[in-house]
Amino acid sequence: MLTLLAAATILSGCQTILDQSYQADVKPSASPQIVDEVQKNDPRAQMGAREHPRIVASYGGEYHDAKTERLVARITGALTAVSENPNQSYRITILNSPAINAFALPGGYLYVTRGLLALANDAAEVAAVLSHEMAHVTANHGIERQKREEAEVIASRVVAEVLSSDLAGKQALARGKLRLAAFSRQQELQADVIGVRMLGEAGYDPYAAARFLDSMAAYARYSSVDPETDQSLDFLSSHPNAPQRVELARQHARAFGQEGTVGDRGRDYYLTGIDGLLYGDSPDEGYVRNDTFLHAGLGIRFDVPEGFRIDNKVEAVLATGPDETAIRFDGVEADEAQDLKNYLTSGWVAGLLPETVRDTTVNGLSAATARATAERWDFDVTVVRDGKKIFRFLTAVPKGSTSLQSTADTLRNSFRRMTPQEITQLKPLRVRVVTVGSVDNMTTLAARMMGTDRKLDLFKLINALPAGATLSAGQRVKIISE
Repeated sequence: MLTLLAAATILSGCQTILDQSYQADVKPSASPQIVDEVQKNDPRAQMGAREHPRIVASYGGEYHDAKTERLVARITGALTAVSENPNQSYRITILNSPAINAFALPGGYLYVTRGLLALANDAAEVAAVLSHEMAHVTANHGIERQKREEAEVIASRVVAEVLSSDLAGKQALARGKLRLAAFSRQQELQADVIGVRMLGEAGYDPYAAARFLDSMAAYARYSSVDPETDQSLDFLSSHPNAPQRVELARQHARAFGQEGTVGDRGRDYYLTGIDGLLYGDSPDEGYVRNDTFLHAGLGIRFDVPEGFRIDNKVEAVLATGPDETAIRFDGVEADEAQDLKNYLTSGWVAGLLPETVRDTTVNGLSAATARATAERWDFDVTVVRDGKKIFRFLTAVPKGSTSLQSTADTLRNSFRRMTPQEITQLKPLRVRVVTVGSVDNMTTLAARMMGTDRKLDLFKLINALPAGATLSAGQRVKIISE
């Protein structure tokens, strides 16, 4: 975590420092001004401190890279100097998540994911996101949201009691969290106004806010993510992104001058700061490579059918395909002596058809399969034992669909242990900043992309290249590679 004090406080002491003559015995202050001390009696900061560990844990922990941390600190410091409350201190944490997200908690706790940093193309775009979140802090929007969340928790408990189901209560609470993750429309628009003003006053390109909103909309189209149903709680689902909002951001920016003529984008130092940034899945959660999921730590891999999209979530690997076909994969610890047929019928699968349970093998590993049915869905359930682990595949199709067998067969036939060589060769993907050569073009550079079968589309997306754009020699661009 990076810790930043209000820049105005730091700057106010510059004149005194300059007037002093050099002292050879200079040493650290016995009572340094640190964020913990500044926020000690701030109830808002205490609220943020309570939530901080939960936020970090749910987003894969903190992401540590000195170069990237200095970059984000530089941007946050510039914004703090023009904040509506220059006495507000901020703690900025980079989260180790590929999700596109940034948010704030009361008391000046700011968060940005490495996924958002990978999508952004200059410092001004990140500044636009952070200034928006800082505006929520200075306007005390988080306090108002906390009150609504407390009411939602009470409502969810009532639901749980009425339905006599702990799961139903948890689902109700999850839906409530999705609704409450977003600030109100008026709060979002207020944060937009404040954020764009901060951008311009800090010397950044004020049009970066509108530009990055466009990039996030392009990301949503590329990912085929429905913001209303996406459970990742990322920026796209918690921040409204209507075209009118983009235009309003441009209108606010015009107060500083004509687009392209005002403010610094900070592109060059930004690209230097994110060169080598971890991209996509972290090693602890396994990797997605086109239609394949690989996990070096577990030593397993499997394929999904062509045309499916894999989402590697913290709790499970999910895949969606044509005609509402869906796959869920996870693993649980189990006694090596436990019979797999008995495990299948132990009650964790609703609607299981006992007559379909049978033993089998999957590439030399003990396994069992069964069918299940519920409402309008048919399921194939496959469990595979590997040592003390039981891996579970759940394939769901609409009732009557003919794709259940073929989809489940693809999973079973491809699931296997990885070879030592495969494990050694598997490396994480990173953002690499390269310079366009005299013979390079989009096609040649996109060919160097890894981890996707839509190389040109992803290359254009992460570099915010519109249709008809061309590259010029000497230009710096991002690619994704090992």
